[in-house]
Amino acid sequence: MNKQTRHLVLFTLLTLVFFSCKKSTEDYPTAQLSAYQPLASGKYITYRLDSTVFKSFGTVPEVHSYQEKHLVDSLLPDALGRPSYRVFRFIRDTAGTGPWQPAGSYFITSTRNTIEVIENNLRIIKLTAPIQENNTWKGNRYLPDEPMSQYTFSNDLDMSSWDYTYGTIDDTIHLRNMVLDSVITVNGIDRSFNAPVTNQNGIGYKDYIQDRYAKHIGLVYQEFIMWEYQPPHENVPVGQTTGFGIRRSMIDHN
Repeated sequence: MNKQTRHLVLFTLLTLVFFSCKKSTEDYPTAQLSAYQPLASGKYITYRLDSTVFKSFGTVPEVHSYQEKHLVDSLLPDALGRPSYRVFRFIRDTAGTGPWQPAGSYFITSTRNTIEVIENNLRIIKLTAPIQENNTWKGNRYLPDEPMSQYTFSNDLDMSSWDYTYGTIDDTIHLRNMVLDSVITVNGIDRSFNAPVTNQNGIGYKDYIQDRYAKHIGLVYQEFIMWEYQPPHENVPVGQTTGFGIRRSMIDHN
C-alpha cells in the first residue's frame, strides 16, 4: 500500500468514525431539563408533607403532617438578576378541610444547563444536563459554610462538596394511588452511623437526600434527612438529637 492509498484509507476511517459518533448522539438525545420542571404562572403541585422534629431538648421525635401546595406565581429576577419564577408555599391540615396558610416562598431559575432553587439566599442546583444515569454534579457548590446555622450539629460542614447523581432514568413508579411514568431519580448524600441510635453512649447521625421528578409534572417525591445524636455527658444527663426530616409525596397537580 503506497503512501497516498494509506492516507485515503485513514481519511475514510476517520470520516466513518465521525459520522458514526454524530449519528449516535442524534439518535439518543437526552430530555430537556424543563420537561421535568415545567414552569408557568398558575401551575401547582400539592403534597403530603411529613416533617420530623426533635422536641423536649432533642429527646422526643415528633412527626408533623400537613398538606402543602407549591404554586408558581410570576416571572421575576432572582438574586443574580436572572429570569426566575417565584413559587409560593402554603400549608393546611392533612384532611384538606382547613384554609391554606402562607408558608414562605422561593425561586426556581431555569437555565440552559441547570435547574436551580434559591430560598433564603441559599442556592442549590437541583437538576443538570445531560439527564443521564450516573451523571454527577456538585449541587450545593454555591452554599456558604455551615448553611444550616439554626441547628447545633456538624452535619453541614461539608455540604458544598456533596454529590448529586442521576439514578434510574425513565422509570415507572407507584405513588399513593397514582402510576407515574417517565420518572427520573436524583440521589444525594446517603451516609449514617449508629442510625437508628442503638448505642445510647455513642454519637449517631444520618444525612440522606433523594428527589424524584415526573416528566411534564415536576417534583413528585422528596426525602431530606439531617440529624445528629450526642450521647449524655457531664452537664447533660440524657442523649440529645438535633436536626430534621422531610418527606414530600405528591397528592395532585394541574
